[in-house]
Amino acid sequence: MTLLEAIKGAPNAALPLPWLLTAGQPTAAQFTAAHAAGVRTVIDLRDPMEPRPLDEAATLAELGVAYINAPVVGGALSDQVMERVLAAVRAHAGTPTIVHCASANRVGGALLPFFIIDQGMEEQAAIDLAMAVGLRSAELMEWGLEYARRHGGA
Repeated sequence: MTLLEAIKGAPNAALPLPWLLTAGQPTAAQFTAAHAAGVRTVIDLRDPMEPRPLDEAATLAELGVAYINAPVVGGALSDQVMERVLAAVRAHAGTPTIVHCASANRVGGALLPFFIIDQGMEEQAAIDLAMAVGLRSAELMEWGLEYARRHGGA
């Protein structure tokens, strides 16, 4: 089973880089399949107070998958939040990793600087990829682009 097949059915499931899965909230079964396909880290961008269909940290702990919660919350989009997300993604770059929120909207915005700064993408290509991943919010897009521009991006 490929990485993308493992989370088939999750909202906006995508494989923007060979090792990076992105999606809206996966199910316990999708996490289990992703682990079987090689995923060893999950980066959750949801606020811990958001309603959830499962105890994600416990589910992943049972599988032996590292769980990182780096909440991205509208109205509180800061460099500190972005740096926490980027540090988590960079620490696991090259190894099968899932980055998710509820719908993948926040995932797209938070990954824009990674695509531009770390992957060397042109700004428009990064925007197109972030939108393919699930980005729909102008606020999240501007947050990601402004961060990338101020930190050595395009």
